[in-house]
Amino acid sequence: MITPDTAVDLVNQSLYVVVKLVILLVLPGLIVGVLVSLFQAATQINEQTLSFLPRLLVTLAVIALAGHWIVGQLMTFCIEIFNNAAMLVG
Repeated sequence: MITPDTAVDLVNQSLYVVVKLVILLVLPGLIVGVLVSLFQAATQINEQTLSFLPRLLVTLAVIALAGHWIVGQLMTFCIEIFNNAAMLVG
């Protein structure tokens, strides 16, 4: 039977997995975006593609390099949820 404690634990685990994956994908793009913004401020070049393209390429590179780990994390979480489904339903 699902209790409030198990529901809170399930939400906690879900948020932990989501935060891990989002940080992995967003943080490199954020760092590159700040570096490009500093470059644009120093050179006074205000080109939209100069700000967008490096972030896109870094995000794609992170997905290519860490995609296997990301899928592994999601699969581990889903397998854990399915294994505990009988306990959660009752």
